Amino acid sequence: MMITGEALIGGLAVKGSEGGQRAFNPATLQYLEPEFHTVGAAQIDLACRLAGAAFDSYRATSDEQRAAFLDAIGEQIMELGEALLERVMAETGLPRARVEGERGRTVGQLQLFANLLREGSWSDLRIDPALPQRQPPRPDLRMRLIGVGPVAVFAASNFPLAFSVAGGDTASALAAGCPVVLKAHWAHPGTSELVGRAIVKAAAICGMPAGVFALLSGSGNTFGAALVAHPAIQAVGFTGSRGGGTALMAVAAARPQPIPVYAEMSSINPVFLLPQALAARAEEIAAGFAASLTMGVGQLCTNPGLVLALDGPDLERFKQAAALALEGGAAGTMLTPGIAENFLGGVHRLADHADVATLALAPQQGGKGAPALFSTSGAAFLARQELAEEVFGPASLVVACRDLAELRQVAESLEGQLTATLQLEPGDYDAARGLLPVLERRVGRILANGFPTGVEVCNAMVHGGPFPATSDGRSTSVGTAAIARFLRPVCYQNLPEALLPAALRDDKLAGAWRRVEGELTCE
Repeated sequence: MMITGEALIGGLAVKGSEGGQRAFNPATLQYLEPEFHTVGAAQIDLACRLAGAAFDSYRATSDEQRAAFLDAIGEQIMELGEALLERVMAETGLPRARVEGERGRTVGQLQLFANLLREGSWSDLRIDPALPQRQPPRPDLRMRLIGVGPVAVFAASNFPLAFSVAGGDTASALAAGCPVVLKAHWAHPGTSELVGRAIVKAAAICGMPAGVFALLSGSGNTFGAALVAHPAIQAVGFTGSRGGGTALMAVAAARPQPIPVYAEMSSINPVFLLPQALAARAEEIAAGFAASLTMGVGQLCTNPGLVLALDGPDLERFKQAAALALEGGAAGTMLTPGIAENFLGGVHRLADHADVATLALAPQQGGKGAPALFSTSGAAFLARQELAEEVFGPASLVVACRDLAELRQVAESLEGQLTATLQLEPGDYDAARGLLPVLERRVGRILANGFPTGVEVCNAMVHGGPFPATSDGRSTSVGTAAIARFLRPVCYQNLPEALLPAALRDDKLAGAWRRVEGELTCE
């Protein structure tokens, strides 16, 4: 499958109408062919209008038809073979093993949503039959969830497959019956086109309407704002910076019809080293922490950017072991020059801060990121809001608290996070009980005796959290619960049987999960 630099609208390849740009290989510092042209306002409008026109026919497809579509997308991605792997590596500098693993995750989450559709409980069918003899009489009431409408998805920079064109936002929206208009990320446009063409091919094979998916190429605030502002778009999925996410939220809120934005933005993922665990395993924890911090050159949204513990000899053991593990770390290629520049700026900001001590600072190189570890006191952290800002890359800050009360105070001061980790032993359980209510209010996932990097794609996973980790802490972007972002309830009152959706009729075949008068049944 050739890369042409074209957008994909209505099932057809379309050349953008505005100036072009090329992908950049961060490992070789070379530009890649071909040139990609930014779509213009008319092309954005066309893609959105086609998605709107496709919505009713697409959401009317059966669960099995949409499941087969998702399976077909996965098959077509695998059919791309070596060409896809090589292009991803060229555009990102990521190693083959990481790319192969991410491809597997991408296909796996498509299969996960296909399985959810086949299982059938996703639409939350509810029936409360009429009670004509009751005073006052109760009407016949039946409810289901349906897709909200076309979804605008913004591909991520740090996951060119799993959070991009056919990533979790696209998979969950398509599963919900929502067409997708996707903005490709400028950092990996060739990868995006290859995967986009795989989706278009799968749509044709499965007989889906042409407007069910569009891939738009381009960059800039104006481009994103035009997409979110289009009246056909009914929800937004975004993974990226806090500034970018909040800008889209403002556009969505200012529309004549405001729409929800599900944005994953900023998280420093605190790791709490409780006293007994630190005394028993300081060096072991340090080794695991260093591996987690440097995974993927630190360019993971669950990177452990903050460590909190009680000051004392055991924390010194941890700091010395972690510094030793990180000091000799080699600089790794970062995904884009911009990410590398921002990381270096964040490292320098901490290194030069009057209330921060440098524990480890491996030699930094242009376009790359090397491990960095810093420390400060609990009092300084509470007084200096800038110390809680995310540094996207392999850098972390250790906060030494004077006692458990200050540790909890620091935890209370944190913004919303994707994760929080507790390193603990049985003797720490009382301290953990004191922290858990705080963490439940602050984060989406609480881990024990592990590290936050690595997000399992499964039914129970939550990859979200209170603002600014995400724009809506009630949602997740990973796991089958992600489909809920793009659904809304519809109730049918006294609608004749012949007009009811098939799944809500009295003669519905066995096998569908429904809640009848409050009782969950599969009759």
